[in-house]
This record gives sequence, C-alpha cells and structure tokens, in this order.
Amino acid sequence: MAVPIWVNGDLLDPDKAVVSVFDHGLMVGDGVFETVKSVEGEAFALTRHLDRLALSAKRMDLPEPDLAAIADGVRRTLAAAPKWPLARIRITYTSGPGPLGSDRGSDGTTAIVIVGEQKPFPTTGDVVVVPWPRNERGALAGVKSTSYGDNAKALAYAKERGGGEAIFENLAGDLCEGTGSNIFIVTGGRLVTPTLDSGCLAGVTRALTLEWYGGEEADVPISALYEADEAFLTSTTRDIQPIRLVNGKALPQAPGPVTLAAMKAFAERSAGDIDP
Repeated sequence: MAVPIWVNGDLLDPDKAVVSVFDHGLMVGDGVFETVKSVEGEAFALTRHLDRLALSAKRMDLPEPDLAAIADGVRRTLAAAPKWPLARIRITYTSGPGPLGSDRGSDGTTAIVIVGEQKPFPTTGDVVVVPWPRNERGALAGVKSTSYGDNAKALAYAKERGGGEAIFENLAGDLCEGTGSNIFIVTGGRLVTPTLDSGCLAGVTRALTLEWYGGEEADVPISALYEADEAFLTSTTRDIQPIRLVNGKALPQAPGPVTLAAMKAFAERSAGDIDP
C-alpha cells in the first residue's frame, strides 16, 4: 500500500509528492527534522517532538513552523496509513527554495510528513566509537538539522566494523551521543548520561527516561564507556536498547539490572500516556 505524503498542507500520492530541486533542504542542508514513533496508528510524544522542531528551527533562524498545521499533517497521514504495530513518522521542515549558494530564498518554507513501517531494533546493540568528534561549540550543536552528513559517514563506519550504532566523543574528549541516539552508562552504581553542554541532542526518550526512571546528567570521559558496568541507547524508535559490545568488547551485562529496571519503567509509563 502506498501511503500518501503530506507536503505543505496537501496529502499527495508518493509519485506526486515532490519539492523543488532548488529547495535548500537538499541544496545545503538548511532545515530541521523530527522522527516520531507511531504505535498502532497513534503518534507518541508528538507535542514534545513538535516543540523540539520549533526550537531547532529557532536556533537555525528559520521562520517559525506552523505546528498546528504539521500536527494536522501527522494525523491525516497516519489516518491514511496501515495501523502498523510500529511506524516511523518523519517530519521535515526546510527554508524552502533558494539560490545556488548559501543565501536563503524568499519563496517560503517546505514542510513534509512521511510515515513508514518501522521494524523493531535488535534486543541488544553493538556500538563503535568513531574517530571524528562532535563539536559541542558549533552552530548546530544540539540542533536536529538535516545536515546529517557526519552521522551518515559515522554510521557507515560503525556498520563496516560490525556495529549497529556509532558513538561520538566531543572536542573535550567526553562521551557525547550516537548518530541517532543518546547514551546512558552505569558506572560505580550511578546511571549517567552526558549533559546537553556536551553537544548531544536533547532526546525525547532521553528526557522521559530521566523523568520516569531517574539518573543524572554528567560529563564523563569517553573512557567511561569502555569501563562501564552497563550501558544503553535511547531513541524514539528503539526506546531503550541495551549495549552488548563496545568496539567489539563485551560489557559485563547486557542488559544489566539498572537497564532492565529503566526498560520496565519506560514501557509501563509510555503504555499509559501516548503524549507525555
């Protein structure tokens, strides 16, 4: 079944859902996006994701997105899609068509909503630390930008080495994040995730894990990952995924007791509230 795609207010067949080749989301990565989980046809934590979309747009000095219109686009697209057990909603918002350089155009922004089936992640994940650091002082630090070339390169690097996710340290040598995930480690009895000052994205699942289970935000050296008792990834489509291997070396437990408790708390709370 071909699921219609929402583009700037219109629900279109996939073969007619097109944008200009001059769109700056394509030309120079001048846009932001969100990935939202759908469970049995219902978007999870949509309000939080739309709020973050608006924040990313503000940090990139893009015009304020029409969140009500985009939310309606999500609902309309989901209504036209199969009620998959798990689906991925991709919301993209760009500065719209522009000139061939970096200057922005004046023809208006582009907003797109796409829904597709999402297969579950493996029960445990293997990660590879990549040799390129996140720039925690960069203009796009903490922004969910469509400028994702470094993530694509890093994930390919990890997969070539048997991993399912790549992990970045930052310029300070501290643990930062994955290409599409946040990371938690258990060390000395503490559950720790890097602070937002590390340059990591303010993940929705990261925030809910801290709210629903606990843990602390602290900057730790990248070496802490190799020495961790347990570790796990969080993201919209994987929820909480225990880490089994780091650069091919097994962690002591995957999942360990802290990870299992966090997974249980997240599953119970998310099942009771579709838009926490």
